[in-house]
Amino acid sequence: MNEARPGRLLVVRLGSMGDIIHALPAVASLRAAFPEAQIDWVVESRWKDLLAGNPDVSNIVSVDTQRWRRELGQQQTWSELSGAVGGLRQARYDAAVDFQGLLKSALLARLSGAARRLGFEKGVVKEAAAALLYTERVRPPENLHVVEMNLALARAAGAQSDVMSFPLPARPEDDAYLEEQLHKHQLREFFILSPGGGWGSKCWPVERYAQLHNALARARGWRSFLNAGPGEDALVSEFAAQARVTRPVHFPLTLGQLVALVRRARVLVAGDTGPLHVAAAVGTPAVGLYGPTDPVRNGPYGDRAAVIHHREQAAITYKHEDKPSAAMQAITVEEVLAAVESVAEGGSG
Repeated sequence: MNEARPGRLLVVRLGSMGDIIHALPAVASLRAAFPEAQIDWVVESRWKDLLAGNPDVSNIVSVDTQRWRRELGQQQTWSELSGAVGGLRQARYDAAVDFQGLLKSALLARLSGAARRLGFEKGVVKEAAAALLYTERVRPPENLHVVEMNLALARAAGAQSDVMSFPLPARPEDDAYLEEQLHKHQLREFFILSPGGGWGSKCWPVERYAQLHNALARARGWRSFLNAGPGEDALVSEFAAQARVTRPVHFPLTLGQLVALVRRARVLVAGDTGPLHVAAAVGTPAVGLYGPTDPVRNGPYGDRAAVIHHREQAAITYKHEDKPSAAMQAITVEEVLAAVESVAEGGSG
């Protein structure tokens, strides 16, 4: 750090999947600068498995802010919240670095009792009030990818060099489960389609994913794995009803099992969602489909990914809307197929 070297450092990045992945190099850079420091990471409990076995993290501090908000009036919730804050304060952190930029993440940094609290400036943070809770504010250069923005914040916190490391979990039990499932479903040469997403405006229509499946199955003879999360059963059914040539496969996955599956795939196609960023992080060829979000800032970070984005069709808004944006609707099956063929043969875009 610019001041005394910290013995205890708190990283705040609560979620989500892609955002946690994009913070990994920054934390690796902090670990390289402070190899003896205690570096703890506070994260939402639903994402904590993404940090399992991470060599740059001393302790994972899991919280459940969504449930806390829902059940704020209950005594048990207050006790749990008080215990979490007490645990943070007991660690006596020298500094806290908030990579999220939300009021709740900045508040956790503040409640930790850390004397130094670093985050992005107003205008860069997602919620302006968050910046009021930092003792040091950073404005990175414009038009950077989120990975590079996070690295800029890590440098302000004392990192001396950028360490481009994405240490995602690699657990034997996840590999064993995957091998069992792949054998059961006779899935060898396969590609992953991930049509879901947090908001409808950044999703490509599911019928086009089915058409892509059909085209790739004919051209390559590969089968597809359909990745879908909780609450997306209707999406799975709609896709399966239109998929032809080879039978698609779907089975539930934990985060660690998803990472293990992506490592084995020939290629992955998705919108701006977590699985796309997993593929980029582990080096699996990928095609990212973009509409209301900016691939310059939020694109897959790696040299084995192609991006398709019809910027001229709709403004980048980051608005959470129900239907695919005009830019997503403009993406054709033919251009996605061409991009898949390119990355599968070693090209990128």
